[in-house]
Amino acid sequence: MKKILKPLISGIVIGALSLTINIDKNVLANDIANTCKYDSASKVNPDYSTMNCLLTETALSYNVPPEIVKAIAEGESGNWRHFDMNGKAIVTADNGIGIMQITNQAGYNQDRLKNDIVYNIRAGVETLDDMFKRKDLPSINGGKRDILEHWYFAIMAYNGTKPVNSPFVQATGERNANAYQEKILRIIERLELIDLTELPFTREHFQYDSNSRENIKFSVMNYDFDLPLTKSKYFFKTNQKVNATTNVTVRTKPTTDSPSMGTLRKGEIVTITGPFEYEAVSTKKNHFVWYPVKRNDGTEGYVASSYLNYSASTPTTPTTPVGSIDVSKFADYKADQYWAEDFQWAVNKGLISGYPNVYNPATKKYENLLKPNTNLTENQMLSVLFRYFKSDELASTKPSSSWSADVNYQLASKYALPTLGGISASKQVYAVKDITRGNFARILASMHYGKTVSQPEAIQFLRDFDLTTTKTDAEFKPNDSLTRAHAVAFFHRYEQIFNK
Repeated sequence: MKKILKPLISGIVIGALSLTINIDKNVLANDIANTCKYDSASKVNPDYSTMNCLLTETALSYNVPPEIVKAIAEGESGNWRHFDMNGKAIVTADNGIGIMQITNQAGYNQDRLKNDIVYNIRAGVETLDDMFKRKDLPSINGGKRDILEHWYFAIMAYNGTKPVNSPFVQATGERNANAYQEKILRIIERLELIDLTELPFTREHFQYDSNSRENIKFSVMNYDFDLPLTKSKYFFKTNQKVNATTNVTVRTKPTTDSPSMGTLRKGEIVTITGPFEYEAVSTKKNHFVWYPVKRNDGTEGYVASSYLNYSASTPTTPTTPVGSIDVSKFADYKADQYWAEDFQWAVNKGLISGYPNVYNPATKKYENLLKPNTNLTENQMLSVLFRYFKSDELASTKPSSSWSADVNYQLASKYALPTLGGISASKQVYAVKDITRGNFARILASMHYGKTVSQPEAIQFLRDFDLTTTKTDAEFKPNDSLTRAHAVAFFHRYEQIFNK
């Protein structure tokens, strides 16, 4: 069964952003059932390949990594079972219903949860999606939706943020392998055949009374881990370059039961030639899927998604544009940083550029650098802003003086932006001073609304549209300088929210 994409989703965004679904959920469910060739009224457990399809397609429709949904279904139901031998939904002692073990979830029809697998899966995915959007749970590196480890606390909350699910045993300080989310992540490793990074939490981050049923209190709400994290394997695009994570066999069909077409060597780059497909042998239980690929010698075949990775020379998510500039060639580029995809997008869109042949104190060499942690002046930020919003006008406006920032401040005045700098001599000095995050928020929000807004209103605007993951004005740090990485991240998120 091929993965069939249908134009049902009106807005999908990757990262710490929202997914908007402007369609009838019953239409979506019917479409998924049809795509997977499953009769929702049959009241029988589908074969493994069909169940893989149902779980995967529902996850993708909500922009949730399928790896996580399939692992939760595995952990909750055991062997992806919904009905017992008599055609009755499996209901546990604590009233968990069916494959996703939906328990005490208001707003769902109990009979449908029992009798309709597709409905049950949808309820589970919606619940998980709601957990990811919660503001009272810690976030990891800004919470990008396509990074598996970023779902750590959403997975925990799916089962409950109770002491039993603390990553640490309070009495001993040992890692709690029996915590729900730890079990789910191990299922992903075992059945998706991919390695995940263990997040370096500390015991002090999780406060609870071992003898109480009260929820865990989180002492840290925003983690910033400088670690190589794991992207979902379900967003490779046709014609995208990927590489093999290990030596792996290329098959003639999407199953290990088919003949070998040779072996990809670790690191070998191949091209995705079409959408992924599900296991051809319906009785074989695989969590992963298969991608059709082409080698440099023209050989074509299938490789399990588990053994493919995003090549540094190509876009790494569906939101990263294909461009001629490969930012991984800059010496200070780091693929595991929160800003990696943002720079790929911004550089190729022409919003920002690197510094060619400059001295790199880290390597003591002259190299091409992105300088993500360098602060932006107000004038530099305006250049990025107008390249994004008013590129034609920026190019056509004639300067009225020899001052290098003249055009930027002409446009800033025209659009009533609350800048500190200006064309007058007394204000020109502020153009070359670092812009703060608070002032940037005001300028961006004012540009968006077409009127001048206050700083609190501007920060609330960023929060309302998930342009920032901070929950308070103080946490947003409005008085801190805006870095190049901050700027490209904000503009990329704006693009994803308003222009997709």
